[in-house]
Amino acid sequence: MNKDLTTGKPGRNLLLYTLPLLGSVLFTQLYNVADSLVAGKFIGESALAAVGNASEITLIYTAFAFGCNIGCSVVVSQLFGAGDRRKLKTAVSTSYISFGLLCALLTILGLLFSPTMLRLIKTPDSIFADSRAYILIYTLGMPFVFFYNIATGIFSALGDSRTPFIFLAASSSANIVVDILFVKAFHLGVPGVAWATVLCQSVSCILAVVVLSIRLRSMDSGEAKPELFSLEILKKILKVAIPSILQQAFTSVGNIIVQGIINGFGESIIAGATAALKLNAISTSCLSAAANGLSTYTAQNIGADKPERIKPGYRAGLLLGALTCVPLVAAYCCFGGSLVGLFIDNPSAEAIETGILFLRIVSPFYFVIMLKIMTDGVLRGAGAINFFMISTFADLFLRVILAAIMSNIFDSLGIWLSWPVGWTIGALLSLGFYFAGVWKRAKL
Repeated sequence: MNKDLTTGKPGRNLLLYTLPLLGSVLFTQLYNVADSLVAGKFIGESALAAVGNASEITLIYTAFAFGCNIGCSVVVSQLFGAGDRRKLKTAVSTSYISFGLLCALLTILGLLFSPTMLRLIKTPDSIFADSRAYILIYTLGMPFVFFYNIATGIFSALGDSRTPFIFLAASSSANIVVDILFVKAFHLGVPGVAWATVLCQSVSCILAVVVLSIRLRSMDSGEAKPELFSLEILKKILKVAIPSILQQAFTSVGNIIVQGIINGFGESIIAGATAALKLNAISTSCLSAAANGLSTYTAQNIGADKPERIKPGYRAGLLLGALTCVPLVAAYCCFGGSLVGLFIDNPSAEAIETGILFLRIVSPFYFVIMLKIMTDGVLRGAGAINFFMISTFADLFLRVILAAIMSNIFDSLGIWLSWPVGWTIGALLSLGFYFAGVWKRAKL
């Protein structure tokens, strides 16, 4: 159900709203983790390397989808906080039309140029065919990824984080079963893993869009009929969406460049890094989910003209983020080898050592990246998009440059060392922007 985050205790509101978001992001990661687990366990180390290699390119698609999610979510949150149901419905239909066209363009470009991108990142010939098949199939299912993200962004803006969690939990669980069925029973290999993901994503997307449509029809928007499309509202959505898309897209491009550097060290390093990066993605995604909750909280209170509620909400968000980091850091530092081994059947010693090393270097800095991600949640919700972009680009630029330089000095170890440096600089910038009060002056 819809939830107003502009009243009540900030900490309690944020916690109850964010818990389903954390569950949702865990199930979202389960999609990717399931693909890698099934590929590594039931097909082999080369299949895991192929899926991990391809996933870095598919992240560009999800970067666009997530940027669209943030754009419509922030605007709809502010309209919901302001009580303007008519414009809220117009914002929803405007988002569907605009981002639907963007999705169609990206699908065409993806089908045409994904193989070329694989060559650009120096994909080894031994995994090229499987990587290409995975990307092309995933591209065909991109509309489901887009419309699911738009729908969940709107649900979140309305204060409902539970409904999309239910859909995602069901489809993610089904994805594991279908993955194994397609690989073990039908012997479809890596393409089977991709088809399973597309099938389950389509189910969650259709359910989310249908339920959202019913929910919106039940909301009273007054006597005047909402517009189907508004250029004025689109400009506001794009003011948030474009920087978010650019930030996510450049992050994905940066990850692709780093993946290209990793690819130069052979299949075992690729496989070990893939497993560790999947585990790392679970952690950063959990923190991002908490930050998304803080963004919605901030946007609703900005819309309701209650800026005094932002600071206590921010403090509650930081506490929640810190509590999220503790078990993750402990698990990765103490049981990193066992966790990496889950992804690979009969792993080589080099693959396991690579995964362990990455996790032990990077995971203690989750508390640092938590500060950045949570602070960015406030900046984004207030509409101060340019500032969190600056800190994110600084982080990304440093990580890519340092990975390229240090890999020539310390081999693959140099790549892993670049993460803490980039995260620390980015966190310092975001905190500086927050305490400078730029979120108080931001306007859509």
